Amino acid sequence: MSDEEHAGGPPDDAPPEAADKDKDGGRDREKEKGGEKGRDGKPSSDEGKADGDGESADSEADDKESERERAAGRFREHTRDPLAEEESEDGPTSLAAASRAHGDARLIFTTGRDLHTFDRPRIGRVQIGDTYLQMDARRSGAGMRSGPVPADELRELRRAHVAPEGYVGLRNALGARRLLVLGAAPGTGRTSTALSLLDDVTNFAVAEANRKTEPEADADTDTDPAADSRVWRVDPDDGVRQLADSLGGAEVRRGTGYLLELSVTGPGVLPPDEIGLDRLAAALAACRAFAVIVVTLGSAANPLLAGRYGMLCPPAPTRELLATRLRERLEERPDAAAADGPPTAELLARAEELAEREEVRDAVGLTDLRPVEAELFASLLAGHVLGTVSHEELLTGCRSLAAGQAQEWFAGVDRALAALPAATEKSTGQAAVLFHPVAFRIALAVLGGASHSAVASAAHLLTWELSVQCDPDNAPARPLFCDDPDSDLALSRAELKSGLVEVAGVDVAARLIWYRGSALPAAVLTEVWDRHFPARAPVVRWLRLLADDPRPQVWMRAAVAAGELCVQDFDHGYAELVRPLAEASTPRRRFFAATMMDQAAGHASHRKAVRKLVDDWVKSGTNALRWSAAMALGYGNAAATTDASLDALARIGVRNEGEQMAVASLNVVRLLALPDGARVLRRMNDWTHHKYVTYQDLGLVTTVRLMLTSVDEVLFDTSVSPLGERGDRPLALALAASRPELVRPMADLMWTALNTARSRDVAMDALESLLRSAVRKNGSEGARPGLAALLPVLMAEEQDRRRLDWLLRRMMNDPENRLPDAQARALWWLAVPARGRKGEEERNG
Repeated sequence: MSDEEHAGGPPDDAPPEAADKDKDGGRDREKEKGGEKGRDGKPSSDEGKADGDGESADSEADDKESERERAAGRFREHTRDPLAEEESEDGPTSLAAASRAHGDARLIFTTGRDLHTFDRPRIGRVQIGDTYLQMDARRSGAGMRSGPVPADELRELRRAHVAPEGYVGLRNALGARRLLVLGAAPGTGRTSTALSLLDDVTNFAVAEANRKTEPEADADTDTDPAADSRVWRVDPDDGVRQLADSLGGAEVRRGTGYLLELSVTGPGVLPPDEIGLDRLAAALAACRAFAVIVVTLGSAANPLLAGRYGMLCPPAPTRELLATRLRERLEERPDAAAADGPPTAELLARAEELAEREEVRDAVGLTDLRPVEAELFASLLAGHVLGTVSHEELLTGCRSLAAGQAQEWFAGVDRALAALPAATEKSTGQAAVLFHPVAFRIALAVLGGASHSAVASAAHLLTWELSVQCDPDNAPARPLFCDDPDSDLALSRAELKSGLVEVAGVDVAARLIWYRGSALPAAVLTEVWDRHFPARAPVVRWLRLLADDPRPQVWMRAAVAAGELCVQDFDHGYAELVRPLAEASTPRRRFFAATMMDQAAGHASHRKAVRKLVDDWVKSGTNALRWSAAMALGYGNAAATTDASLDALARIGVRNEGEQMAVASLNVVRLLALPDGARVLRRMNDWTHHKYVTYQDLGLVTTVRLMLTSVDEVLFDTSVSPLGERGDRPLALALAASRPELVRPMADLMWTALNTARSRDVAMDALESLLRSAVRKNGSEGARPGLAALLPVLMAEEQDRRRLDWLLRRMMNDPENRLPDAQARALWWLAVPARGRKGEEERNG
């Protein structure tokens, strides 16, 4: 056949009918005849009677044609998208975006941190030589009151303090202005930095004064008895005004440094204004003193930090901090042990190598370490290399670091609100102010990797729920223009990265947000769920709200996190989240519930229970529960074997004359993306040869859906699948290119769909979509390798190639999406084997 014969001219009105033939490579023409059984399971002939009375014959032919049209209509209805809600049937759905979000979300909880076994470490302290260090101690300056900082503490600070980047600039600013407002997140070493700054400038001031008045005096001020009272802590309750007033007294010593840790986030607390700071600076200058006011980053502190006295305090660099602490711990060995053991340099090298091991780094799970975390980590490493800490104790202690951070974040958050007098109205709106930082951390733990705007909006929703739960008599209220994204990042140990999010099937640039540490999401969820039971109710309500969010990056991530919470307390999670959402009226909520069940089934401790519940849904549940069960089975974890999953999906698909065949067939196709695809194809072939028409329809519908489904709609773990780099290609062609053993069974199934009357039209449309995927819209090669493997097997006979010729002609003459002639010829020759080409060339010679 020439190119002109098969790639030009208008198409016929209908594709050519297949000639009768017996089984050929697994294809059975009798199957096509049997495929036209009536809805009662009895065969119905496709052929009219040879002769008959005119009107009677015409009437019978019309009835048969009407029946075929009704059967084709029912079949087309089974191939609809089961996830489509109000959107048009042919419009884009979010399955591909949901699959990608599912894969991203699972990565957060697959770093070896099983929430169900993520317990507080049982190790209580570490012994380094003769020194014992508490592992679970909470260091806080909240109990500090006014008084001088002991000289021994300042001396130790000079020895051990690791200066952050920009320390010299902070010191110069304090020396020039005498007042510095230092902003940083709690636990970042801000207090140590403030004390170090005050120690430096007061030392310099005293030394300078001694040089001018007594040149012969020793410049070492540590020997001066007055040095014990050179740096003072000031009671935060006294405030800026009282400190300024106290500096006017006669008893005030010149050259003194004052540290004031000021809270500006409590209910009813107003930060000092610029006039008050100017007054304090003038009083300090009059007595040649210095002061550092430490404040926590946030919207309340922004006016202070934006003023002339404000500066940010960066955290100390982790590498230098850890190296310093390690050396300190190793040098604390008793002299006898140091004399008999390896030198400190060798031990230090061992400890640093140990810290870089993947197992240890995963156990720590923090990108940056705070000073207290670096000290505990150094103690664990030193203890291990010295033989006082076992390997298990080392890993357990490392895991305690993220858990400790989470506990500090949530401990007593609403204590200030509860302390307000009940009869006053001072708490109006204050609950929202207090709860927003913790709501942001919870939202980030649930939606890590989503866009910053999605996390921020989810945090505001959770702030409302927490505020209503804590203070139901007052409407939650927050200022509209006082959010500070930079402060949210610092206070939550988060970072922004450039990335892409999917909007209506199109990738757009966005700012994505993550925790700076893989351990923090699990630690935050564990802390909230296990240690703060009253917070469960608002969190559950919030998760139900996220289940209604139309963005897959939100609802799918929330479903995965909710599944992990269910593992923590399955009884509570099933009653409050899984069952209500599985029985919901909207597909998205049911998909949410199915994802939770799959996430729980990923834990060996809950797998058996999940499989039993899903089996109960399949056998005796409502329509909604069976729909949810089908989506859970599509993940591949909700049944013991692939055969068990297929049995359950078949039961769902054929029940009530195929009422839920659409969702059943979708999840059979999802199973094809898993390693056991050959078994799935064999079962599909069994269905197409079944004696009952509903089973035949299930096999045919699944075949058509396989032709229409892309890889990224069903694949969520791209790291371990050979299909990972073929996300935008049709699943059938990706399988054909990567798994040649599946080509023949897929071709046989497609041939059956193309040769069965009720599925022929839909199958032809699906075949057209496969052909058009050979070349991408930008002209680059698409799924051509898959077509090169599949078409020669699918179009093995002359009648099959005539059908392909008709379809290519139709595509070439499509006024809305015309297929170029060159592409049509290329597709035609893909289907013609080499021996067929040679014979055709000879005939056209």
